[in-house]
Amino acid sequence: MFDLHTHSILSDGELLPSELARRYEEKGFRAIAITDHVDLSNIKPVVEAIVDFCKQWPKGRIKVIPGVELTHLPLDQFKKAATYARDHGIKIIIAHGETLVEPVVKGTAHAALSADIDIFSHPGLISDKDVKLAASRGIFLEISTRKGHCLGNGHVARLATKLGAKLCINSDSHSPSDIPSIESLQEVGLGAGLSNKDLVKVYNDVGNIIRRS
Repeated sequence: MFDLHTHSILSDGELLPSELARRYEEKGFRAIAITDHVDLSNIKPVVEAIVDFCKQWPKGRIKVIPGVELTHLPLDQFKKAATYARDHGIKIIIAHGETLVEPVVKGTAHAALSADIDIFSHPGLISDKDVKLAASRGIFLEISTRKGHCLGNGHVARLATKLGAKLCINSDSHSPSDIPSIESLQEVGLGAGLSNKDLVKVYNDVGNIIRRS
C-alpha cells in the first residue's frame, strides 16, 4: 500500500522525515511521498532538504519519494513552482485543491491542472470540465482520509469514475494520529463509493507512478 501525501516538520507536520517513514514502514506500507507545503517563499530550502533526505534513505526499506504540495499559490505561479520542483529532483508534485474547509482561491483547480503536477489533492466540488482536464493530462484526483478534506470524496469519486480520471487515496498526514492503517485507506475508498474492482485499479495506477519515481 502507498500514501503519496504526507507532511513532516519541514512544513507543518509534527515528525521528522525519518520518523514519518518509520511509522509508515511499521504499518506495512511499501512507499510514501513526503510532500511538504511550499510556495515561492520556501520552495528552494524545502525541495533541497526533501531531495537530500530521500537520496540518503537506505535502500531495502520502505520507499520514500521526494515530493511537495504547492499550497495556496496565486494562480499564475503554479507553472513556475512546478517547473522549479521538477527541475530540482522532486518526483511527486501535488497541488493543494479547492477543499471545502479552506479559503482556496477559485480557479485553483484549472491553474494547477494546467501545470506539471501529478496529484490534485482534496479537490472539493471540482467541476466536470476540470475532471476532464485531469483525465486528459493523466493527473490523479485525491480521495482524502483527512477530516474536512474528505467531505468531497463522494463527488470526486463519482465524477472521476464517470469521466475517466485517475484516483489515489491519501492521508494528508500531519501528525502520528493521522497515519492510517492499510485497512482504513481501503475503507475510505469504499466509503466514497468505489467498488473493490475500482480499488484494484487505483492501486495499479498508483503503483505505476511509484515505479517511475
